[in-house]
Amino acid sequence: MRSMNEKTSRSKLERPPYETTVVVAMSGGVDSSVAAALLTEQGYRCIGVMMRLWSESAAGEGSGNKCCDEESVEDARRVSNQLGMPFYLINVERPFKENVVDLFIEGYSSGLTPNPCLACNRHIRFDYLLNYARRLGADFLATGHYARLRRQADGSVHLLRGVDMHKDQSYVLSVLGQAELRDLLFPVGEFAKEEVRQMAAARGLPIHSKHDSMDLCFVKDDDYRRFLSDWAADAMTVGEIVDVEGNVLGEHEGLPNYTVGQRRGLGLSGTAAPMYVVALEPSRNQLIVGPSESLGRSELTAANVNWTSGRPVPRGSRVQCQTRYSGKPLDCRVYPREDGSVQVAFEEPARGISPGQGAVFYDGPLCLGGGLIERRDPGEDPAAAEMSPTHRVSLN
Repeated sequence: MRSMNEKTSRSKLERPPYETTVVVAMSGGVDSSVAAALLTEQGYRCIGVMMRLWSESAAGEGSGNKCCDEESVEDARRVSNQLGMPFYLINVERPFKENVVDLFIEGYSSGLTPNPCLACNRHIRFDYLLNYARRLGADFLATGHYARLRRQADGSVHLLRGVDMHKDQSYVLSVLGQAELRDLLFPVGEFAKEEVRQMAAARGLPIHSKHDSMDLCFVKDDDYRRFLSDWAADAMTVGEIVDVEGNVLGEHEGLPNYTVGQRRGLGLSGTAAPMYVVALEPSRNQLIVGPSESLGRSELTAANVNWTSGRPVPRGSRVQCQTRYSGKPLDCRVYPREDGSVQVAFEEPARGISPGQGAVFYDGPLCLGGGLIERRDPGEDPAAAEMSPTHRVSLN
């Protein structure tokens, strides 16, 4: 069997596994269950912990969150019992609502397209839950994420993409710093998803064929537009659809119903070319559209950037930037600034960049960190002023 991770913190894993306590974040799914199985087989003292998260149906009915519905809780409990682990279910509904759901609603209401998994990992899984594990006296928190860790001789930890590029989750782990990475384990990151399912079946785990959970776990019917119409009704105000030159083409049904790059559902006809959402302008309640070529951007600004190493890369570094969870990493130059933001200049125009999404930086498989894409006005080109003549590339 391949190693779960390279050698971890000297002060912890130089001890034999039976003296090392690991809290395993259980979801009732395949990945966390196999992570727990691998660790218990290696002799670690494991404790299963599952979080009860907020959902729309939480009031008076127990949580209906798809990540922790009653079936998932029972699956996690059964796996924990089968592996001989204690199992705890903790209530995290309030911090999840405040730090994930409310930010999701506020983001869409402000014309952004937020990624709730980034917020959940930053505030809940690797803050609230990690600190809960520490209070239990655990040495590590393990999760079923598809990512890898590499401990360095100086004690630092590198975050790498998972072996299975189709399941790689390093994008949503880009919020982690050294203080978190040193206390984490990602046991399934060295395997492909199909291997993980095979390991679950071989061990007789009852969840080996269970479907993966959805990202918007708190939306009961998977319809985020319906969710926003219920929870952000004030933002669902009819406004103008205008092209990139300011010509009024029609009316939109509320900015939260649209995302950058969207083509269908605009209600436009008679235009010379197919129109796509180029930008959302909440200050004027306008939806800006344009032809396909209008989607290309040669730069962006990312704010509140976290560097997984704890320090920014040198200005002008050539790296790759991924602007969506399932997006293609694109070659670019990055220019960190003193205020914690980063100017990014792409070597070729990038399409469908949405403010509020993560801009995550890579050097090959190494995840360097990331921040949130800021809004900009059409035609604005802040990266050009930041770049030295040596590193300047052709910008549109």
